Amino acid sequence: MNLQFSIIIPVYNRPDELDELLLSLVAQKFKENFEVVVVEDGSNLTSKHIIGKFKDKLNINYLTKDNSGPGLSRNFGMQKTTGNYYIILDSDCILPENYLTIVLETLLSDYTDAFGGADAAHPSFTRIQKAINYAMTSVLTTGGLRGNKNLKKFQPRSFNMGISKKAFLETGGFSALHFGEDINLTFRLWENNFETQFIEDAYVYHKRRVNWTSFFRQTFNFGAARPILNRLHPNTGKITYWFPSIFVISLLLSLIGLLFHFTWFILFFTGYFILIFFDALFKNKNVMVALLSIAATLVMFFGYGLGFLRSMFRLTILSKPPEDTFPKMFR
Repeated sequence: MNLQFSIIIPVYNRPDELDELLLSLVAQKFKENFEVVVVEDGSNLTSKHIIGKFKDKLNINYLTKDNSGPGLSRNFGMQKTTGNYYIILDSDCILPENYLTIVLETLLSDYTDAFGGADAAHPSFTRIQKAINYAMTSVLTTGGLRGNKNLKKFQPRSFNMGISKKAFLETGGFSALHFGEDINLTFRLWENNFETQFIEDAYVYHKRRVNWTSFFRQTFNFGAARPILNRLHPNTGKITYWFPSIFVISLLLSLIGLLFHFTWFILFFTGYFILIFFDALFKNKNVMVALLSIAATLVMFFGYGLGFLRSMFRLTILSKPPEDTFPKMFR
């Protein structure tokens, strides 16, 4: 099998982050030639000067277009490539030096037309970034849904995923959705009988959001998008998607219960937060990161849970169409 990688990177007003990502691509131990396609999605702060630094170091193609969001920008990049297997990365990622080698070796031994990888926290990340990474990836918080090699079907996330040219052409790639576009693509891949897999060792260092407000908004949008994705793709809903909302409601009821001297329920949450603290401490070897991991977990659950509940209320109780339930998803 002759796999030729084209790496697709949409970027919007993030030249400094792109610089770090391209540096990590230069440092790859991968011995085969690969193409890099950077798609400037209508940025006011362009990356043109960054691209110039890498012209002699990478086989790089710099494309510009009007702003349309990341999904359609990725499609635009894939349409302009020379490779037959596309690796899609967010601009706020950094690759370990053996990333491409691991992807190639895995696909040669166990080929699938799409894959997803995990994300990790780089030692240089801030404490908040490390805490957010813990909340988004820990089995104690997300149940391993975002990175578990034992999952029978894995839903790749667009910050670190691959898709073959064949699968892209048959599915049309990403839709115009502004949130959940990667999950929407996964469902359409499955509907067209393409297999996906999780490549555990093909992880990236993902910076994510750097403050609590941005992180809350991000998770709120994730939660708000999920019921609409379930509506667009019937029979894809799972009870686990309700867990953050149940967590939020239960925690609030437990706090109210304290006013009436009911303490049993809050003791459960106290035990859960203690477990998170020690697990995060073990993984990060930093007390402050462990404490911040509790805060990150709360922000994530409240963001996702409230977004999910709002969409469910508007979809089911108010009977609004998806476009009115979460307009930002369809803008």
